[in-house]
Amino acid sequence: MAEPVIEVEVVYAAVDRQCLLTVVVPQGTTLRAAVLASGMGREFPEVDLANCPVGIFGKQVADPDTRVLQAGDRIEMYRALLADPKEIRRQRAAKAAKAAEAKRLSQP
Repeated sequence: MAEPVIEVEVVYAAVDRQCLLTVVVPQGTTLRAAVLASGMGREFPEVDLANCPVGIFGKQVADPDTRVLQAGDRIEMYRALLADPKEIRRQRAAKAAKAAEAKRLSQP
């Protein structure tokens, strides 16, 4: 008798392109095992599939080696941020304050 299988999606977005793969895995497969079996490493060889942070439907999973998948799960592989969002907001606020001050000083 054939082992029951489930279908999941594995997605990854690099700076310049994105990839979505549909993967059929045995029922009871863990999140990390599905990522490794997905073939995403052929598309993005620079990504360390065994250690990259991953999540399901936008929520990061703390222990992907033990999290068992459900049919239809969307596995998302995350990459490091290029810039700290807090620092970007801080810089934007400082620039806006400087522009507002310059505008205030230029008015009679």
